[in-house]
Amino acid sequence: MYSPQQFEELRLPVLHDLIRSHPLGTLVILADTELVANHIPFLVNPDKGAYGTLCGHVARANPVWRQFGNTVDTLVIFQGPESYITPSWYPSKHADGKAVPTWNYAVVHAYGQPNTIEDGGWLLEHVTQLTKTHEAGQALPWEVSDAPRDFTEQMLSRIVGIEIPISKLQGKWKVSQNRKVPDRLGVAAGLESQATERSLAMAELVMKRARPAS
Repeated sequence: MYSPQQFEELRLPVLHDLIRSHPLGTLVILADTELVANHIPFLVNPDKGAYGTLCGHVARANPVWRQFGNTVDTLVIFQGPESYITPSWYPSKHADGKAVPTWNYAVVHAYGQPNTIEDGGWLLEHVTQLTKTHEAGQALPWEVSDAPRDFTEQMLSRIVGIEIPISKLQGKWKVSQNRKVPDRLGVAAGLESQATERSLAMAELVMKRARPAS
């Protein structure tokens, strides 16, 4: 991934937090002579391995898990907040007109060799943790144990687990750091004025880096 130094994010906790908040990863593998992409919700274990470990699962009917084993690392892309940025938000544009539109975004790329797991105990623990994570905000959280045991076992037999020890982790936070402070503040204000979940999320990222560190 092309990432000028000013946009690089190297802090592991920050990268892991984006994975947690945007867990639907795009898993890209080289299968034979073509690239194959699948969209999979992942959990990240920050304590396993130098950069953490991703855990997910796919349908047994999905051929992707049988295509692992290539010497080339797989890539999982996690897309965070993103937004179009109009030059009209830059004070400098009104002063000299020297501005163009751009797109702000935060993204994490995780690389590693995936392992397949078919152990029933691992799969049950994985889907239980995945469920607890994403049901936490519900008024009446659904639990795996709510389903009949024989039905759960039947469903588990239809999936295959994926574990990816992360060998390389890249983060890119393109959030107007290349603009002067007044322009960054103008971008944040413009995004806040749109008042959408998407624009507010990006405004927060811009504001966190809107002023030079003291």
